Amino acid sequence: MNLLRALATVSSMTLVSRILGFVRDAVIARLFGAGLATDAFFVAFRIPNLLRRLFAEGAFSQAFVPILAEYRTRNGEGETRVLVSRVATALSLAVFAVSILGMLASPWIIYVSAPGFSAMPEKFDLTVAMLRITFPYLLFISLVSLAGGILNTWSRFAVPAFTPTLLNLSFIFCALVFAPYFHPPVMVLAWAVLAGGALQLALQLPYLARIGMLPRLRADFMDAGVRRILRLMGPAVFGVSIAQLSLLINTIFASFRANGSVSWLYYADRLMEFPTGMLGVALSTVLLPSLSKYYSSSANDALEQYSRLLDWGLRLTLLLALPAAVALALLAVPLISTLFHYGHFSVEDVWMTRRALVAYSVGLVGLILVKVLAPGFYARQNIRTPVKIAVITLIATQLMNLVLIVPLKHAGLALAIGLGACLNAGLLYYKLRQHRIYQPQPAWGRFALRLALALVMMAAVLWGASGSDSWWLAAAWQARLAGLVGLVCLGAVIYFATLWLLGFRIGDFARRAAE
Repeated sequence: MNLLRALATVSSMTLVSRILGFVRDAVIARLFGAGLATDAFFVAFRIPNLLRRLFAEGAFSQAFVPILAEYRTRNGEGETRVLVSRVATALSLAVFAVSILGMLASPWIIYVSAPGFSAMPEKFDLTVAMLRITFPYLLFISLVSLAGGILNTWSRFAVPAFTPTLLNLSFIFCALVFAPYFHPPVMVLAWAVLAGGALQLALQLPYLARIGMLPRLRADFMDAGVRRILRLMGPAVFGVSIAQLSLLINTIFASFRANGSVSWLYYADRLMEFPTGMLGVALSTVLLPSLSKYYSSSANDALEQYSRLLDWGLRLTLLLALPAAVALALLAVPLISTLFHYGHFSVEDVWMTRRALVAYSVGLVGLILVKVLAPGFYARQNIRTPVKIAVITLIATQLMNLVLIVPLKHAGLALAIGLGACLNAGLLYYKLRQHRIYQPQPAWGRFALRLALALVMMAAVLWGASGSDSWWLAAAWQARLAGLVGLVCLGAVIYFATLWLLGFRIGDFARRAAE
């Protein structure tokens, strides 16, 4: 399979999900605004989401996919099928236990994760009630991640990439149809989370059956493959928990700020997730299985191909992430006003969210580079090096939080996250070079110069064409939408046309997946 085509498939499916995600957030913003109720929901949803990234998309995937690729390459599909069943059984039992404990301990979890809420009993009780409903989502989404890892290893990228759209559809449908039947209405969002998790798992099961990898209940904690995954998960859990701990600390800081601070950071983060998901997550998805197969391969050129694949990922990251970062900063008001400035989402909410988004955009390239560089270690079953770097990043991020939160308020928290991501990416790159895992391919200087020229051209055009902020705040939604689409298309045309004139061709980035 052509990895560029696979990346386009994953990115296009992610685009559909992100567009629906923005529709979801626009619906939430219009119906519930940014205040006590949404702060409560976003905290309640963040806890199982944090654990999802910890157990499912984070530590588990980092440990599971390299071992799965190795089994498929060296041991054949029979032994791989047994491994899948045993791992699925162990994961289900562990996450089920965590879900039950989480529901019972919800008040204490909120005391720790958002202590500022305890001063407002109504806000605290609402958050606890919603957390108890959303916690079982963790079980569904962990099994979704297991299924996605299997399908990606078999180069079935489209279905796992499309799956998140079902959660967004669940949010939109439940909020629009069932909100009036709940008291308070915001409770409908918690039930939408649970329904969305069940739908996502149901979608993937038939595709696992088609490739003969539908898990069966088969417990064996002494299985060699299961034990290897558990050994890798130890440091991986620690590493991922450090990254998530940084976000949790940010929520704690924000919970002591004015009402709306958590929500402003959330909406800005949602805009950041658009390029991060379309590029960072997509690249990580297509890179990890191929890198793992190269590492397990006995071919003479396997290590050289490993390095070339990392170089391909880095060039694509800079090619696509840099213009996204520039556009997010320049078009912050057009984006936020078009997507969220309706109903209860006020002009003040637009300005506060803009401050957070501009701060986040500083670190966008770093956030995406981490998604590309870290698999260079995970595929080699080296979890410890990224963990050590994550510890350094956490300490640096919290020091920056303390320095930046006073002058910049909630935007300081966003800026600290972005700068921390840049530090993380820089240290990962340094270690890959130091261990001679990655050797840059020729012509990087020429590549960077042409990229810089295209960025300057795009930024100049967008700056002149975006108009005044007051127009975006006052215009009808139809005019705002048309204007935003026009600006995005104009920026893309200018950027890619400049690259084409400077000699870039799409065929230069074609790359075959490891067999």
